[in-house]
Amino acid sequence: MSMDSPPSNSPAVEPWLQVLGSRHAAAWLAEVDVSLAFTTYQTGKLFLIGRKPDQTLAIFERTFNQCMGLWASADAQSLWMSSQYQLWRFENALAAGQQHLEHDRLYVPRIGYTTGNLDIHDIAIEADGRVVFVNTQFGCLATLSERSSFTPLWRPPFLSKLVPEDRCHLNGLALRDGQARYVTAVSESDVTDGWRDRRRDGGCVIDVRSNDIVARGLSMPHSPRWYRDQLWVLNAGTGHLGRVDLERGKFEPLTFCPGFLRGLAFVGNYALVTLSKPRRDMNFDGLELDEELARRGALSQCGLHVIDLTSGNVVQWFRVEGMVSELYDVVCLPGVQRPMALGFKTDEIQRMFAVDQEQTL
Repeated sequence: MSMDSPPSNSPAVEPWLQVLGSRHAAAWLAEVDVSLAFTTYQTGKLFLIGRKPDQTLAIFERTFNQCMGLWASADAQSLWMSSQYQLWRFENALAAGQQHLEHDRLYVPRIGYTTGNLDIHDIAIEADGRVVFVNTQFGCLATLSERSSFTPLWRPPFLSKLVPEDRCHLNGLALRDGQARYVTAVSESDVTDGWRDRRRDGGCVIDVRSNDIVARGLSMPHSPRWYRDQLWVLNAGTGHLGRVDLERGKFEPLTFCPGFLRGLAFVGNYALVTLSKPRRDMNFDGLELDEELARRGALSQCGLHVIDLTSGNVVQWFRVEGMVSELYDVVCLPGVQRPMALGFKTDEIQRMFAVDQEQTL
């Protein structure tokens, strides 16, 4: 599936983006009855992957500046997304059984919270409805404020002060029993931008309830998730999805994926991981990922892998080719066949109305 560039005077216009799926990718989406949403901050896109009536892939995209973290409600009615300086809440505008342009979900950005450029990474909604997000710039967990940019909730015990210096590159957040519980950081540094010096082995996982560091020695860990009574983490600098043995404080790799890993979601017995092509700069040079790719005779990829949690095998994949080479987050939309969303680059959002049932004064 390709997305064409805007019209030009040239005789042939190459697609600016192509999303390719494995042979049975669309059938797999139908089998587990799910659609996917994922983000790329590189080109500022929210992507939605579903399936058409003929069971081929349906790709939809909207533009938001530097979109990163995603969160979807269990019923796939609500979607949260962070952008460059705002946090957006989308709501599905369609009633059950209703369609809009052959789509069964229409996500409309209903509320936007202006936070400033906090470099928000992961987002989660706790069981009581509180929004918790990773404020990477300040190195803390935070929630929304009616009057301020954010309300701090917690910071790592090794950070001596709350300042916008990205000292440890706090990035990932996992809920457990409906509450914020585990976070990932690239290092335990307490100086401005200090995490860049510990990218290879300085990463850690922290229990925010006890302040205990439950795992060390990781390489740029991202996207902790609590699933089926286990703590899953992406050891991004090595290219591995794995679990953290909380008793031994050890990371146990399950599957190697050929790319820098950020974004992890689960459906049934499957994990979905986003892969990026590492930039050739000081953030990514010198990682074990390069050595592992060379050993396997492979190049890094941009896309998503579907991994069987029992075997660790990659059973389906989606490749993203063209102008996009880096992805961030992914969420599953259960019970959704073909989603779409509204953005702000066209006037479509001005002409879309959804009306609640009439009430009396």
